[in-house]
Amino acid sequence: MDIGQVIERLEIRKERLLGFLPEKRRLYFEGLEKRFNDRGILLTGARGAGKTTFLLLMAKKRGYFYIPADDPLILDVSFYDLMEKVLTDYKGVILDEVHFLKGWSKFVKTFYDVYPNKTFWLSDSSSIVLQKSLEDLSRRFVIINLPLMSFREFVYFETNDVLPKIEDPFDKHQLEIAKDIAKRIDVLSHFRKYKEQGTRPIYLEGSFKEKMKNIVEKTLYYDIPYFLKEVNENYIGVMRAILSHIAYSKIPTINIEAMCRNWGIGKPKVYELLNVMEKVNLINIVEKEKSTKTYTKGSKIFFQDPSLYYVYEGEIGNYREA
Repeated sequence: MDIGQVIERLEIRKERLLGFLPEKRRLYFEGLEKRFNDRGILLTGARGAGKTTFLLLMAKKRGYFYIPADDPLILDVSFYDLMEKVLTDYKGVILDEVHFLKGWSKFVKTFYDVYPNKTFWLSDSSSIVLQKSLEDLSRRFVIINLPLMSFREFVYFETNDVLPKIEDPFDKHQLEIAKDIAKRIDVLSHFRKYKEQGTRPIYLEGSFKEKMKNIVEKTLYYDIPYFLKEVNENYIGVMRAILSHIAYSKIPTINIEAMCRNWGIGKPKVYELLNVMEKVNLINIVEKEKSTKTYTKGSKIFFQDPSLYYVYEGEIGNYREA
């Protein structure tokens, strides 16, 4: 297969993906689009938050070439030759889930410097993809994070009602806005559903629990290994144990010493695993006050996405604080 055929097939696949995108889009996208002005951007965020949807829409709107880095089709040709051809014909290129492309940082740095009038947008689950790169890309790329879906966005998906934003819930003037919202919708009813399955737009597809469990599996087996010097089944087992403890323990922390004894690994490795798990949006480590340690278990550890407490039927008491 030659480069022209690969480009043609990738374009066909992009159009197919665009055709299957839901009509409703996250309200966050409107503000996010206004921030996409730099020619070098890394979009980060949890799996299922909408990174691919947003980038596909931007590729169509700006006329950029979209490449899913995990597509085996790009292995059929020289990636260097593919990029040269793409940048000859297109105003920019979007590399989705860039860490799946072997040697990606070298390619990106080379073409970013050689084509100063072209745009390069990347996406990945964590900003540490830049730190792991062999080239110095941090000064070239702006990092933008796509957060999980807000309650306001969830209500929009459920009711078509675009509620006003409440920037400061303690502002007396905005209290009137809150009162108006309470008259328009059944806030508690919607929030009960939101906290169980409303943090990512994939809930609209159904089977939210199964999809979330699949996301956790992919994060453990496909994302995290990229950010570690070495990984084995024992390390995967440690991370599973950490997630299980967070889900079912009434006390939102872990015993590092016990974890080391049970799994036969040292403290530095456990701290490293915790750090990476936080960076790829699995957990949220609440730092101790005035802590200056590079790696820490913090004062408390929660799921970054609180809906996981419901997905795993875990300790719901920790949901509110999470």
